[in-house]
Amino acid sequence: MESFLKESAAHLLGRQLDLSKVKVVLPNRRAGLFFTQHLGRLVTEASWMPKVMTVEDLFYEQAGSRPTDQLTLIFELYKVYSNLRPNPESFDRFYYWGEMILRDFNDLDQFLADPKKLYLLVSQIKEIESDLSYLTDSQVQLIKQFWKSFEFETHGHQERFKDYWEILFSVYSKFRKAISDEGLAYSGMIYRQVVEDLAAMPKPEDHYIFIGFNAFTGTEEALIKHFVSKYKAEILWDMDAFYVDNPQYEAGMFFRDYRRDSVLGPTFRDLPERINHQATKIKVYQTPLKVNQANIISKVLEAIPLGEALEETVVILPDEQLLFSVMSQLPDNINKVNVTMGYPVRNAPIYAFLEAILELQRYVKVVDEELRFYHVPIRDLLSSGFIKAGKEEFIKSLLDNSQRKNQIYISQKDLVAGGELFAMIFRKLQTEELFGYMEELMKYMARELQEDALQRSYLYQCHKQLVRLKEVFGGQQMVTVSLDFFIRLFRQIFREVKLPFEGEPLAGLQVMGVLESRNLDFRRVIIANMNEGNFPPAAGLNSLIPYNIRKAFGLPVQEQNDGIYAYTFYRLLHRAEEIHMIYSTASDGGRVGEMSRYIRQLTTETPLIIDEEVVYVPVDLSETPSITIEKTDEILRLLENYTVNASGNANKSLSPSALSVYLDCRLKFYFKYIAKIKEKDKVEEEVSPSVFGNLAHYSLEYLYQGFVKRKQRKLIQPEDFKALEAFIAPSIELAIRAFYHLEDDQKLELTGQLAIVRDVLQKYIKQVLNWDKENSPFSLISLEKEHDYAANIPAEANGQHYMLSLSGIIDRVDEHLGTVRLIDYKSGQDTKSFPSIHSLFDREDKNRNKAAMQTMIYGLLYQSVHPQNSLPLKPAIFNFKEIFKDTFSPYLSLKEGRSLIDNVDDYRVYHEGFLSELSGLLSNLMDREQAFDQTEDLKKCEYCPYREICGR
Repeated sequence: MESFLKESAAHLLGRQLDLSKVKVVLPNRRAGLFFTQHLGRLVTEASWMPKVMTVEDLFYEQAGSRPTDQLTLIFELYKVYSNLRPNPESFDRFYYWGEMILRDFNDLDQFLADPKKLYLLVSQIKEIESDLSYLTDSQVQLIKQFWKSFEFETHGHQERFKDYWEILFSVYSKFRKAISDEGLAYSGMIYRQVVEDLAAMPKPEDHYIFIGFNAFTGTEEALIKHFVSKYKAEILWDMDAFYVDNPQYEAGMFFRDYRRDSVLGPTFRDLPERINHQATKIKVYQTPLKVNQANIISKVLEAIPLGEALEETVVILPDEQLLFSVMSQLPDNINKVNVTMGYPVRNAPIYAFLEAILELQRYVKVVDEELRFYHVPIRDLLSSGFIKAGKEEFIKSLLDNSQRKNQIYISQKDLVAGGELFAMIFRKLQTEELFGYMEELMKYMARELQEDALQRSYLYQCHKQLVRLKEVFGGQQMVTVSLDFFIRLFRQIFREVKLPFEGEPLAGLQVMGVLESRNLDFRRVIIANMNEGNFPPAAGLNSLIPYNIRKAFGLPVQEQNDGIYAYTFYRLLHRAEEIHMIYSTASDGGRVGEMSRYIRQLTTETPLIIDEEVVYVPVDLSETPSITIEKTDEILRLLENYTVNASGNANKSLSPSALSVYLDCRLKFYFKYIAKIKEKDKVEEEVSPSVFGNLAHYSLEYLYQGFVKRKQRKLIQPEDFKALEAFIAPSIELAIRAFYHLEDDQKLELTGQLAIVRDVLQKYIKQVLNWDKENSPFSLISLEKEHDYAANIPAEANGQHYMLSLSGIIDRVDEHLGTVRLIDYKSGQDTKSFPSIHSLFDREDKNRNKAAMQTMIYGLLYQSVHPQNSLPLKPAIFNFKEIFKDTFSPYLSLKEGRSLIDNVDDYRVYHEGFLSELSGLLSNLMDREQAFDQTEDLKKCEYCPYREICGR
C-alpha cells in the first residue's frame, strides 16, 4: 500500500531540493510524524531533514506570538463589557456566553469578516435597506430571510436585540485594543494580523510545500495563496474524483471551490480515481448493543494475518467512551498499541469523586449552629471506594443508624468521626477557600493513591488545571467566585481535560479519533460508532450570530462542518484494502440508533460491493422459570422452631401477618421468614402510609397509657375526654420520638411533611376520641405493647402431630357494656365484611379479607390466654379513613354480596370453624410435600420486595 504521505515524501525527494531549505506544512502534528518516517525510509544518503510544521505553527512563527489561554481572555472581555454596560451582570453569569462571544470574535477574524458591517447591520437596518451596495445578491437574500424570522416578534424583542447587537462591535474593537496593549491575543486575532501584514512580509528563504489540506479558513486561504502566487509554494492535494466530480457529495465541496480559484486552481493535478477502481473489501456490522462493538472489533483484529505490520491497521473511535472497552478486549495477537486520542478525565472515578464532594456543598444546612448534610449525596459519596477503604464498619454503622432514625440530614459530628478524609470532606466551604481546599484535597488523594498509577495520572491532570485556574483568578480582583460558579466552572473545564496516553506513535495497532486520522492511510480501517450523530457528529451552531447572517458573511456554518467530516470519511477509502464499519441500533442520548449517512451513501449511490452482517446478541425469549423451594430436612428443622417443645415453649412464634403472607405467596413466606432475606431499607423522605399507620398506633397507645398513669385507673368515662384532648399533641410527639429513635433531650424539629402529618394525626385522633366518648364508659384491659397474646395451634403433617406457637399484639383490648372489644387500628381502607370463615383462608379468593382474619385471630389468642373468659369477644377495626363518616362502625359482619348474614358479635361462636381452618393452614405449612411455590396472582407481585428475585 502506497500511502499519500509516502507519495508526498517521494515527490519532495524527486524535486532534488535542498531539504534544509524546505518547510513542509501539514494539518496536524501526527501527520508530520508519519511524513518524517516515510521520508527517512526513502532517503538513500545523509541529508538534512526539512522542517515539518502545522499551519498553526506557520502563523505563530510569522506573528512571533502565541494565543493566550481562554480564561484570561474571558476575564479581559468581561472588563471591557463591564465598562460599556451601566449595570453589568456578575462574571459567573457572563462567563458562559462570554465564551460564545469570544468564539464568534475568533471566527470573524479567522474568516476575515468585516466586524463593523456585521455588528452594525442590525442597528443600521434602515440605512442598509436603502444602500446594499457592499453586499452581494446572495448576502442580501440571506439577511432578509433572517429578518423574516422576527416578523412575528414584538417590537420590544427587536429593540433589545438591536441594543445588544450595537454594543458587540464596541466590545470587539475595545477588547482587541485592550488585549493588544497587554501583549495578549486569541488565535483568530493572530491569524488576521498576519494576513493584514502580508504586504510587508519579507520573502522567505525556504521553499514551502502544503500537504493534505482540505478546508481552509479565510486567513489560511489568504496566506497560502500569497505563498503560492508570490513564492511559488506547492500544494499537494489528497482527493478522489469519486466525490470531487460529483456535486452531490459534500466531501468535495471545498475542492470544487478551490479548483475554480485563479490562484489555487493551477495547483491541482489529474484527479485520481481510486475509490471506484480499487477492490476494497467493505463490511458493515449492525449490533443492538453499543458496548458489543468492542467484541466485534476484537474479532476483526483476531483475523489479522501473522507477520502483517500492526501499524497498518487503525481503529477509529468517534465516541471516546468506547476506548476502555476496546482496549480491554484486544485479542492476544495485538501486542503493541498506540492510542492517539486522550481519555476524558470526566469518565474517571476520581473525577466523579471530586465532583461529588463539591456537589455536596449544595446540600448543607445549619440547624441550631450544627452543620448537617443531606443524606442522598452522602450515601453516594460513602459508596465510593476512595472513602470506603478501611472504613467499612464505620460507614455501615453510620448508614444503619441513619436508616433506623430515618435521618434526612446527617450531622457533621457523626460524619467526621470517620477520620481525616471524612473531616476534609464534610465541612462547609467558604468561597474564598475553594481553590485552596480542592488543591489540598487533590494532594491528599494523591498520597492515598500511591499504588494506583492511573488514578494518580487523572489527579495530576486535574491538579494542573486547578493551579492554572487559581493563578488566573488570583490576578482578578474585580471578580468574586461563588460556589455555584466554581462548581459549574469545575465541571466545564475539567470535563474537557484528557489524559494523554504514552506510546510509540509509529508502531503497533493505531487507535485514534476521527480528526486524528487526517492524511493517514491504512491497509485495514475499523470504524466504530458509525451512527448518525456520532460520525458525522450531531449538528450544533454554538454562536450568538444567527445562521443566515453567519452564512451571508462567510462564517462557518454546519454545512462546512459536514463537508469536513465527509471528506475525513471518504479519504479513508482512498487506499484501504479493508473497511469495517460498525453501528448500533440502540438509542443513545435521545437519538434513535440510525446508521450513518455515509454507510447509506455507499450502499445506495456507489457500485461498491458491501457485505452487511447483523450481529445478534442472544436473547432468551422463554418465560422466566417458576421458582419452587422443596422442603428439605434442613427447612423442616427451621420450621420446627415454631413448634412447642415438651416444656411448653417454642423458639419462635408465627404472627397473624406471617400467616397472611403464607396465604398470599408461599415463596414470599420462605424468603421472609425462613431464608431471612431482608427487605431493602431506605430513608423515607415522604411519610408513607405504613409510617403514618405506625405513628397513629403509637400516638393512641401513649395517649391512653398516659391517662392510666395519671389517673391510676383504667375506667374511662365521658367526662375524661376533655382532658384527654389536651394530651393529643404530646402523645404524637412521643410517637414521633419513639418511631425515629430520638433521644428524650434531642430537640424535635417538625418540618415539611412531618409537620403536615402531625396536624392530620391530631384530627384523626380527635375523631377517635369523639367516637370513644359516644361509646363510653369502657374499661381498658390492655394496650399495644403491654401484652403479647399467644396460643398453641394443633397441626397434622408428615404422619406427626404438631403444636405450633402463634402470637400477636392487639392494639387495644377493652370492656364495653359487658363485651370485650378487640380493636385493631388501620390507616388503610380495609373492609369489615366477609362471606364465610372459609373465605378468610382461601388463597384463591382475590378479595380475601386479611384485616378480618387478623382480628379474628386476636379473638382466638385472647380466649387462649383467658380460657375462663365468659364475656363475648367482639373484633373491631378502626379505619382512620372511615372514622369521619356518620355511619361508621368498626365491627365485623358476615355478608354475601350486599346481604347481611350475621354480625360478628362474639368470636367464640365461630371458634371451632375458625380453629379448624387455621389448623389446616398450619398443617399445609408443615407438610413436607407442599413446596414453597409462587402465587399465580401477578397483582400480588407488583409491590413485593422480592419480585426481582422471581423475575416478575
